[in-house]
Amino acid sequence: MTNPPVSNRPVTIHRRNFLRGTGVALALPWLESLSLASSSPNATPKRFLSVYHPDGVGLPLKSDPAWSDWSWFPRGGEKDFELTKVLDVLEPLRSDITIYSGLSHPAARKVHGHSNADQFLTGADIGGHGPYKNSVSVDQVIAGHAGEFTRHASLVMSTNGGIGGPRGAQTQSFNQEGRPIPAMNKPKQIFDTLFVTSGKDAHARLARSKSALDLLIANTKALEKSLSKQDQQTLKQYLDAVRDTELKLAKAQKWIDTPTPVIDTSNLHLEATPAEARLYFQTMYELIYLAFLSDSTRVATFQLGRENGEGPHDLLSRAVGLGGAHGLTHAVKQPNGWKNLGTYNRYQAEEFGRFVQRLKDTPEPTGNGNMLDNTFAMHGSASSSFHLSRNYPIISAGGKNLGFTNGRYLKFGKGNEDNQAGAGIDTDAGWQGEARVQEEPLALLFTTLLQRFGVETDSFAGITGTLNRV
Repeated sequence: MTNPPVSNRPVTIHRRNFLRGTGVALALPWLESLSLASSSPNATPKRFLSVYHPDGVGLPLKSDPAWSDWSWFPRGGEKDFELTKVLDVLEPLRSDITIYSGLSHPAARKVHGHSNADQFLTGADIGGHGPYKNSVSVDQVIAGHAGEFTRHASLVMSTNGGIGGPRGAQTQSFNQEGRPIPAMNKPKQIFDTLFVTSGKDAHARLARSKSALDLLIANTKALEKSLSKQDQQTLKQYLDAVRDTELKLAKAQKWIDTPTPVIDTSNLHLEATPAEARLYFQTMYELIYLAFLSDSTRVATFQLGRENGEGPHDLLSRAVGLGGAHGLTHAVKQPNGWKNLGTYNRYQAEEFGRFVQRLKDTPEPTGNGNMLDNTFAMHGSASSSFHLSRNYPIISAGGKNLGFTNGRYLKFGKGNEDNQAGAGIDTDAGWQGEARVQEEPLALLFTTLLQRFGVETDSFAGITGTLNRV
């Protein structure tokens, strides 16, 4: 892949000049933003990416011949770890990544792996059945802090698109009220949202949308007095969604006269679908890269399918000549079962590594190292072995200028230093069994993240404190 032309620096400077010149960002927030991001006049963006993959990873027992090659977690200690065949594609990036074990969300540890993805970035106690209530995801907290300086507060993507259903979300991102944010899954749609101008009638269409919204709000407020308590609650949820639309319209108004960035499209294949797995995967990652490079957004999520069923993501394993991705986790005891699941996990890591390398190879448009130095990118799942909502397999990359030290394999908790708790299972006995090991809350890592992005907080998802050693 070739890097885009260095036409991005003028774009960034032009956009910031516009923001200051029109008074959209007042002096004090502008200065606070600069002080949080960098001490230099040209503020360096801090970026966040979360990539989620469903169905967990392969964890054969040590007694299984597949253990030496196809177990996801590395062997060894913090710095002398050895990658198995599943993650050895990341060896060239060894000094830029950190691998975590022993982290999970306490509220989800007894939830079936087909119902746990909704809480990966929220940590909420959504339960495995019954009433459902989620909370804000960590990416949206970061977006709320940094999003005013970009055209798009965040970029929400998935292979399946939309929101899915409770405990079967097709998006990682949840707003302040805990409602799912619809994900985009068509490369052309994402590209147009990021980089295609709205046209000459944009002002008129925006005005019509605002007028219609004002009328809707007035009518619903008048209706509220005559509703039952249950209906009033339903209406409140509806009005929360309307307020989200209000905010989006206000943001669109601020940016409507600002030219969209000019970017290099040579690596894009906008008509690709999951059926063309490798092309689709790489195009989606390229769109994230271009969104970050042009400073169109600083926050992105990408969900590689949903838990709780098949879908377009099932086609991604075609890239490595395998059948449906979801079925691989159910066939680990068949001939070459662990190898097949490990091969697909390896492919996921390979594409993530390709994206990470792309960031590393690109000088930061504002200076201050390369783009990876200023980006915290994480790749993980809310399951380890078969449907087990514990010991999440997580990789992070980058973030040097955010205070993260890489080249490490960090083990947390007690009693599972060799990551064999739940290994070898291919039935639901694993997630139904009692946990015999101690794990640390993943929320501790999220609080650490938020603090390094400049968010003043000492807790996330009801858990106070930060994660040591990171």
